[in-house]
Amino acid sequence: MCGILGLLLHDPSIDAAPEICEGLSLLQHRGQDACGVITCGPGGRFYQCKANGMVRDIFDTNAISRLIGGMGVGHVRYPTAGSFNNAEAQPFYVNSPYGIVFAHNGNLINTEELLHYMDASAHRHINTASDSELLLNIFANNLQQTGKFRINEEDIFTAIGTLMTQCKGAYACVAMLAGFGIIAFRDPNGIRPVGMGVRKNGAGKDYLFASESIVADAASFSEWEDVRPGEAVIITRGRVSRRQVTPPATFAPDIFEYVYFARPDSVLDGISVYRSRMAMGDALAEKVKQVLLERNITVDVVIPVPDTSRVAALNLAQKLQLPYREGFIKNRYVGRTFIMPGQQMRKKNVRRKLNAMALEFVDKVVLLVDDSIVRGTTSKEIIQMAKDVGAKKVIVASCAPPIRYPNVYGIDMPARRELVAYGRDDDAIAEAIGADLVIFQTLPDLEESVRHLNTKITKFDCSVFTGEYVTGGVDEEYLQHLEGLRADNLRSKELKSSLGALEGIGEGPTSHSSGDSSPTNGSDATVGLHNTWKSN
Repeated sequence: MCGILGLLLHDPSIDAAPEICEGLSLLQHRGQDACGVITCGPGGRFYQCKANGMVRDIFDTNAISRLIGGMGVGHVRYPTAGSFNNAEAQPFYVNSPYGIVFAHNGNLINTEELLHYMDASAHRHINTASDSELLLNIFANNLQQTGKFRINEEDIFTAIGTLMTQCKGAYACVAMLAGFGIIAFRDPNGIRPVGMGVRKNGAGKDYLFASESIVADAASFSEWEDVRPGEAVIITRGRVSRRQVTPPATFAPDIFEYVYFARPDSVLDGISVYRSRMAMGDALAEKVKQVLLERNITVDVVIPVPDTSRVAALNLAQKLQLPYREGFIKNRYVGRTFIMPGQQMRKKNVRRKLNAMALEFVDKVVLLVDDSIVRGTTSKEIIQMAKDVGAKKVIVASCAPPIRYPNVYGIDMPARRELVAYGRDDDAIAEAIGADLVIFQTLPDLEESVRHLNTKITKFDCSVFTGEYVTGGVDEEYLQHLEGLRADNLRSKELKSSLGALEGIGEGPTSHSSGDSSPTNGSDATVGLHNTWKSN
């Protein structure tokens, strides 16, 4: 899961970088491992800053001041494919043809086939294990086939349409062509989100692409529209061109965006994330009421697991006429534990991140409401914290059904054996995480909680609950291969965390490089890109 952003200002003399960095900070929840910005200045020259780390740490005043130009692309990374090597920080860049910058959110599922094509037919070198670099080179190769000195919009639409017939999986992409404009497109199933907004600027207009609408809201962009599945949008100064470059397949946005990943103040595909979570709480209340009556259990208090579940927990408490309390105080300077690499790191950071207030737990039967239970690491620690401060019983209610299958479209739910619900029924899950009882939302109720806000969407990608993958092409052999790759990447990250800087892993955001993903022609600012680009 990553955050992508593209910005084109009407006045090319104004630098886009400050606004891009502000926008990336609003998307930080989508990726906390690495971030990057590349801008395009006079004469089509690219300027970049990218490194492992958070937006606030990488983009200081000095770094931003060296990013020149009125249009640019930004990215925050949370790796699920490729490694944690800083060379895989995005955006990526190729100088041929024309100079292309590229940022991607999602995962491809036919990378082996595409890598063979790149090597045997296109003769293009892929330097990292990132499928984002692969996507970029597929796009670049398709443009190369025109053989033109200068390309036009028709050539770009054709290249993207061809890419969509070649690439299988989930992808929302933002690209920039040197001296030309910015581009966005979305896979035919629309699994990953991207939209666009416009802002009046004197006699002209500024344009924005972003993963979530919150970026547009904060920067006073209006007329927010989602890029449609199988659609490409090209924006140059003074012109917006949109085209359905491939027939849309079954429109199936990932339902986990609404459960956990997206900000509550965002609107994705016409659906308010906040309103969907309210509805999840209402639906879950009915399930909780039924189970508690069957087991003759009386709950004293409803407490959310901060932050994502707050909206649902409040609605649930109101519907069941139970007291709602904030029992956990959150340290906001610790990142999202779900996307931290390694079970030990996640476990250690739960207690750094949350503190239980004994006043709200002691001698009470507590109903904890969480958005979902994935590995169970966080849930187990939180339940133990509640019991340590005196809770008589801890019942957990999950806004999502049991997660029993890997996500192959850009969310790090890797090996099935790491999923606490895999191979377990509800009672076994409760035992594994130390709860007295676990109550899960039903899948039909979850889907309806989201769908009722946009009835045009008839299907969601719910593969983590059902094991049914909307794109097809995901079999047992593929899942085993994917789990092996992710395990290797995880070991690499854990080794880095325990030993510090290793060969091929940079030490800090002040190193400089002219490595493979760095602009090589006329780049005056390569700030924060570590001096290593060793491929795994």
